[in-house]
Amino acid sequence: MKIKEVAERLGLSARAIRFYEEKGLIAPSKGDNQYREFSEQEVWRLQTVIALREAGMSVEDIRRALQEWEGRDHERLQYYLELQRSALFAKWLEIKSMIETADSMIEMVKKERSLQLDDLYALAEASRKLRGSRNWEDKWNYDRRAVLHDRNVRSAAEYEGYEEALELAVEWLAPAPGEKGLDIGTGTGNLAGKLMERSADMTGVDQSKEMLKQCGLKYPQLKTKLGNFLALPFIDEKFDFAVSSFAFHHLAGEQQTLAVKEMRRVLKPHGRICIADLMLAEGDHAPMPEEDGYPSLSGLLAWFEDNGYITKHRRIKGRLHLVFAVPIR
Repeated sequence: MKIKEVAERLGLSARAIRFYEEKGLIAPSKGDNQYREFSEQEVWRLQTVIALREAGMSVEDIRRALQEWEGRDHERLQYYLELQRSALFAKWLEIKSMIETADSMIEMVKKERSLQLDDLYALAEASRKLRGSRNWEDKWNYDRRAVLHDRNVRSAAEYEGYEEALELAVEWLAPAPGEKGLDIGTGTGNLAGKLMERSADMTGVDQSKEMLKQCGLKYPQLKTKLGNFLALPFIDEKFDFAVSSFAFHHLAGEQQTLAVKEMRRVLKPHGRICIADLMLAEGDHAPMPEEDGYPSLSGLLAWFEDNGYITKHRRIKGRLHLVFAVPIR
């Protein structure tokens, strides 16, 4: 098949096809006359390139993905595609935020018949700070810690009260059979697994591909996605409840607020939230420098109550608390 035929068949320009050839993504054969000849396999490869470009992948990412594909390393290929999916959701949320900022400006103009520069700057700055807050960084190298994670939760001091917290979270959530639940920072799936035992339809999300790998070995029936608190890779109003254990405290102050907003976004109108984590309560000693991000128990409860939730909480051990929030109906 000649390049003109391929271009017509796929709705591409010949120039675009030559671009992908120059980048090493396709390699049509050349006859004695030096005309490009495309086999059906090469056309299929080109279709794959187009599909991945439509998904937003860079040329270099596509090259790596095709190498893994052809090497039959499906695990690596899935990781690249999951990573791209997560990035697309983050971009979608950024665009959504920009649209909301534009809507706020429009409403100001409607109401005030003008838009003051101070108001404009304030809205733009709020939008900029929100985009900055979504930047997630794994400072703890959970890919490296994944294999030993389950052993650590049974012995490390920071996980004291771990099993009790998980059991109480399941009790308070009391999922009805078939309810859709989201476990954020699922790790190796310990909490999601307990909820599945209660017949909940669980999905786990984590930023560590190795944690998700261990999770899949333990709970092959658990649906998982690569992602994090700050840009949950799901559409709005998908789940009946969201839960997180021993992950929320890794977020900085503004990110904690963004995280609970993200939970609310992906929950159905009456979706409930349960967080088991290390928190600072009234009367606790000041945190060590590495603990500065520990969420304030009173601050978290106040946010929920200010945003239309009824809450309850319990101290499990030391700084480990369980917070449960249900929207006022």
